[in-house]
Amino acid sequence: MKHYLIAFLFITSITNAQSIDHNTKKGYAAEGYDVVSYFSNKAQEGKKQYSTEHDGVKYKFISQENLVAFISDPENYTPQYGGYCAYAIAVKAKKVGINPNTFEIRDGKLYLFYNSWGTNTLELWNKENVKGLLEKADQNWELIKLD
Repeated sequence: MKHYLIAFLFITSITNAQSIDHNTKKGYAAEGYDVVSYFSNKAQEGKKQYSTEHDGVKYKFISQENLVAFISDPENYTPQYGGYCAYAIAVKAKKVGINPNTFEIRDGKLYLFYNSWGTNTLELWNKENVKGLLEKADQNWELIKLD
């Protein structure tokens, strides 16, 4: 019996240790904004009646249509880098909050950015070498995504 308990605790700790950290400020991904609407170039706050959970993260949507679209292909709509600021992940390897109105769809993926106190990291992202920043962000995310 003791060995079963140890095995259970070991498996549970491995499973929990491998969970990616998601930015869930306000209890939802993208601070409650509809991740599907971003793909129509709109930042729209979702409604509680159209919500779901994927990989332990809650999402809100503006309509039943967007909710169904997400449920049918959640990986297509899930924000990159756990929903943290893409620029901060690339440049500082740090998880920084976002402004849900500051986003970019690039190569079919959603990137969110910090925009406050006179610093718009989306503008910085686009002024610098975006391809290099993406490569660096991907590398950095692999190192910090479980923290």
